[in-house]
Amino acid sequence: MTRVLIGNRGEIAVRVVAACRRLGFEAVLAASEADGDSLAARLADLTLVIGPAEPALSYLRPELLVQAAVHAGADVLHPGYGFCSEKAELGEMLEEAGIAFAGPRPGTLRAVGDKATARAVAVEAGVPVAPGAEVKDLSDAVEAAAAIGYPVLLKAVHGGGGRGIHLVEREEDLPASLEQAAAEARAGFGDDALYVEKFFGAARHVEVQFFGDGEGACVVVGDRDCSVQRRHQKLIEECPAPGIADSVRKVLHDSARRLVTHLRYRGAGTAEFLVDGDEVVFLEVNARIQVEHPVTEEAFGVDLVAAQLRQAAGLPHGLPALPAVPPAHVIECRITAEDPHDDFRPSPGRVTRADWPRGPGVRVDTHVFDGYVFPPYYDSLLAKIVVRAHNRDTAVDAMLAALGTTRVEGVSTAVPVHRAVLAHPDFRRGGVTTEWLPTAWPPREESVS
Repeated sequence: MTRVLIGNRGEIAVRVVAACRRLGFEAVLAASEADGDSLAARLADLTLVIGPAEPALSYLRPELLVQAAVHAGADVLHPGYGFCSEKAELGEMLEEAGIAFAGPRPGTLRAVGDKATARAVAVEAGVPVAPGAEVKDLSDAVEAAAAIGYPVLLKAVHGGGGRGIHLVEREEDLPASLEQAAAEARAGFGDDALYVEKFFGAARHVEVQFFGDGEGACVVVGDRDCSVQRRHQKLIEECPAPGIADSVRKVLHDSARRLVTHLRYRGAGTAEFLVDGDEVVFLEVNARIQVEHPVTEEAFGVDLVAAQLRQAAGLPHGLPALPAVPPAHVIECRITAEDPHDDFRPSPGRVTRADWPRGPGVRVDTHVFDGYVFPPYYDSLLAKIVVRAHNRDTAVDAMLAALGTTRVEGVSTAVPVHRAVLAHPDFRRGGVTTEWLPTAWPPREESVS
C-alpha cells in the first residue's frame, strides 16, 4: 500500500488525509509539538512529532520532513502549501532518499522560485510580462523606476504570499521604501534582492490553474479571480473570473499552457496574472497546490490533491480534458482568526464553538472544532467556506446565507468583512480590482471614527 507523509498542518493537512482515504493510501502526519493533537493528527494513520511549535524549528526544515518520511517508510511526501512546498532542497533530498515528491521537479522549483527567474522564464515562453527590472542598489532602482514611470512596486525577489511588496508613488519616497523592503526581504526570506515593476492601479488579479504531466502536456483547469485582497493577501476567490472577455481568457489559458510546455512542468500549479482591461501581464508561478484549490475542484468536479498523489505514486493523474469555463459558479471565503475591527489583529486562543454551514453546494475545509486551541505560531486561517451554484448571482446569495449561519466563538473572525464585501453592489456587479477592498471595509461610519 502507498504511504504518504504529509509535511504540513491545519486544513491542508486534513485535506491531504481525505485524498489519501479516497485513494486507499496510508496517511502519516509530520507535526510540530503544537499540532500533536490536531484534527489532522486524529485523522491520520500515524503522527510523527518533528520539532517544536516554531515553524523555523519544525515545518520549515526540509531535513526533518525527509527524516520523518524515511522513518515512516513513506513512498510519497505531500508538502501542502507554504512552508517547504516550493523548496527545491526538499525535492532534492527526497530524490536522494528514493521518495517521490507530490510537486514539481527541483529544477522547476528553482526556475520559478523567485520573481526574477520566473519573469525570465515567462519571457522565454512568450508570455506577456509587466515592465520591470531587478535592482541591486538605489541607483539601479532610481533608473529603473524612471524608465518604467511612477507609481511602481518594489518586490522581494524571493517573496511570496503577498509579503515584501511596497508601493512607491514618487521618486523622493524611493530611498526609504528601498531600505525598508530590503530589510523585510532579509528578515522574511534570507535574501534582500529586490526588483521594480510597473504598478497597475486598476487591475484585477486572475490566475489559471493547471496540471502538467512532466513532459510538456497540460490540463488547464479554468481560472479564478482573486482580486478582493488586503495588503496583497487574498480574501475571496471565485471561478470562473467574472466579466472576462473570451479573448482575454484565451490569452490567460494559452499563456499558462506555454509556461507548462516550456518548463515540462509536473503536477499542480498556478500561473498568476494582472488583467487591466484587455491587457494581460504575468505575475508569478505558484508551483504547488494553492489555498484556493477547492474553488476549482468544486467548479469542475475534480480532485486536484488526489491527482497530485496519483501522479507521485506513478499512476495516471486521472484529470479529464475540461472546458475553458465550468458549468457552475463557485465562490470561496477565507475565514481567518483576526479582528477586522482592530486592523485585522491576529486572534489566537481557544475556539469554544465552531458551527459551519451545511447544505447542497456548500463545502467547508477546516481543521477547527469545538475546544480547539488556535496557536499563535502559524497562519490565521480557520476555514475556507466554498459555495457552488448554477450562476454567479445565486452563488453570491448562497455565500451570504452560508456566512449567516457560521458561528465561531472564542476568537474574532473576518466574517463581517466577507459579509460586507458580498453585499456590496460593486462586488455584485463583478470585476472589482485589487485596490477595491477599502470601498467596502471598514464601513464608512467606522472609517470616519
